[in-house]
Amino acid sequence: MVNSLEYFGGVPQEVLVDNQKAAVIEHRPGQPPRFNERFLDLAGHYGFTPRACRPYRARTKGKDERMVGYIKHHFFVRYRAFDSWAHLNQLAEAWLGEEADQRVQQTVKEVVAERFVREQPALGPLPAQPYEVAYHQTRQAGWDGYIDVRGNRYSVPGHLAGRVVAVRIGLDDSLRVYDGQTLVATHRLRSIRDGWGSITEHHSQLWRDTLSRDAPQVDSRPLAVYEEVASWS
Repeated sequence: MVNSLEYFGGVPQEVLVDNQKAAVIEHRPGQPPRFNERFLDLAGHYGFTPRACRPYRARTKGKDERMVGYIKHHFFVRYRAFDSWAHLNQLAEAWLGEEADQRVQQTVKEVVAERFVREQPALGPLPAQPYEVAYHQTRQAGWDGYIDVRGNRYSVPGHLAGRVVAVRIGLDDSLRVYDGQTLVATHRLRSIRDGWGSITEHHSQLWRDTLSRDAPQVDSRPLAVYEEVASWS
């Protein structure tokens, strides 16, 4: 939803949702909906009025869900393989401009792009900062100073090895790692084939400690080699 508002360049007066648990906790026939507190916070941040489809009213629910079927039977029929989320979004944006937004919408009998040009001035302004929607989790750093996130490994400062850290994953595939409230590492999510996400400085002290135990006489040249090898991971 945040991405949609950014894409539209403004905020509508109302947002209609389909009683999904992320937005609506309970909605019984004849009673007002009980919205999720986080969804109400989102609505307050952007300044729109939340609405929920009437329960068991197929007409409203159908309108709300029709675009899901449209994308499934048009976009995903044409495009079936993607290199990454960024690639999928790139294709979707091109498809919107070339096909979806150029079609005549059957309810209003107008070209979507032309109708949007006329309605866009009615949108309210976006807030100065987007709503914080980062996915929050915790991870325990391994003895080697790495954490596991979505099937890949990312480095954290060596002194955090064996400790629990907090991670936040943003909509832009950013990965932020916190020790308490302190930001200690920032990565970009990577596919497994791209290798681990490593920052050499995170493990410099670990390498020094390891070398001092195992090879007391080693000079600085092997240390430099170890640090370079760590950066390849």
